[in-house]
Amino acid sequence: MRKMRDRLALHTWTLNTTPLAGVLRAAKRGGWNAVELRRIDFTRCFDAGMSNAQVLDLVRASGLKVACVGTEYGLIFARGDEKKRLLKVLDETCANAVALGCDLVMIAPGQNPPGTLREGAANFRDGGAIAKAHGVRLALEFNSQHPVINRLEAGREIVAAAGHPSCGLLFDAYHLERSGGGGRGFENVAPEEIFAFQYSDVPAGPPPADKRPTDRLPPGLGKVRWREVFQLLQEKNYRGYLSYEAPNPEYWSRPPDDVASEAAVATRNLLAAVEGS
Repeated sequence: MRKMRDRLALHTWTLNTTPLAGVLRAAKRGGWNAVELRRIDFTRCFDAGMSNAQVLDLVRASGLKVACVGTEYGLIFARGDEKKRLLKVLDETCANAVALGCDLVMIAPGQNPPGTLREGAANFRDGGAIAKAHGVRLALEFNSQHPVINRLEAGREIVAAAGHPSCGLLFDAYHLERSGGGGRGFENVAPEEIFAFQYSDVPAGPPPADKRPTDRLPPGLGKVRWREVFQLLQEKNYRGYLSYEAPNPEYWSRPPDDVASEAAVATRNLLAAVEGS
């Protein structure tokens, strides 16, 4: 298995104000092995007049692997016609993931009014059925600022209640730290539960007042205990990509190539201390 330093993906939210073509160039020049795409990357391209096939061709032409494709948020607690719409979006997202050689789709709780964990599990199970039909996996991310799915235990409860083989968890080092589960806080989680891993550093002080955590930093510039996190991933034989998701308006104002390159170098330096030369 390739070392973690050779399984690094750049999440497109990190360069949110840069068009997708520019993000792909920056990821390639910065030494990333892959990218993680969002649903909004596709819709922005559609708004610019591109077809779905053209977006797929753009990504393929970059020569980068696709680590994960995000579907539109909100499905977990959606109801009625909105749930039907979001399941259709998920179906399209899964098809795009397959077309890009990717076997992983992610979903987050979203900003719509939340329900119970049991309701979330039922919707997650429905999403898992769509993912299975496409031969992909569906990973749920918990969000430390969400009113319900705001800690690792809540995410695990939803996955367990969903009880679907295509459903698992996405861990984000930022949200683990913000929720009090940083460092080796996921030590008791079975390796097979961890479908995906995202990361960025956490600054000192409280999170932003709004619900969009865009205060993220490159690894090594905040308070995340990276040696513990990376060592635990290694112990659990985590085989997926490590996706750098670090939205921050301060970094959006800088040249995207510089932001991408600096984060890749910082990550590999930290991983070298765990994996050796």
